[in-house]
Amino acid sequence: MSTPPAAEAAERVTAHFWFDPACPWAWMTSRWMQEVSTVRPVDVQWHVMSLAVLNENRPELPEEYREFLKTAWGPVRVCIAAEEEFGQEALGRLYTALGTRYHNQGLPRERETLVAALEEAGLPARLADAADTDAYDAALRKSHAEGIGKVGEDVGTPVIAVPGPDGSEVAFFGPVVTPAPKGEAAARLWDGTLLVAATPGFYEIKRTRTQGPVFD
Repeated sequence: MSTPPAAEAAERVTAHFWFDPACPWAWMTSRWMQEVSTVRPVDVQWHVMSLAVLNENRPELPEEYREFLKTAWGPVRVCIAAEEEFGQEALGRLYTALGTRYHNQGLPRERETLVAALEEAGLPARLADAADTDAYDAALRKSHAEGIGKVGEDVGTPVIAVPGPDGSEVAFFGPVVTPAPKGEAAARLWDGTLLVAATPGFYEIKRTRTQGPVFD
């Protein structure tokens, strides 16, 4: 699908996207943003946030979710290690490789999956060692705080920051969508996101989810 003439003439903008690779809803939104970058003049900057960090002081969590969080530390540590050593572009490649395995293929969050994703992303397998150390936790917490600080701790991942009015930046949790829109549908959702971002005092549109993530 060709980019509309109006979009071609528009100034390129940057969207900042905070994700936890273990989150299926962040994965859905990230695939939408990947599509947006092909149909609108948008560059995506990827950043890591952590559901484990977000929920570490919440004793009321269900036991099932606590078990989920135990396996969520490793992937975000590896993502931070990859970003610190190889940069933003490498982080984006790694996220795609991890997300495809975790969500589309349903593979476990274990070392073998991490190594395979690193290799696909063109990164050294040794980065998988970061999963089992707290050496990158300070950088992880800093990245997480930057993202969650834009929206508040009563939400989760994804967090997206987009251009607002007068050159400002506006951040939201979401959009939560499934399946990830393609083509002009992706472009319309992006245009709508910019529209609400330009509305002073806009905070939330929400309805109950009746469908789980659809990975395609």
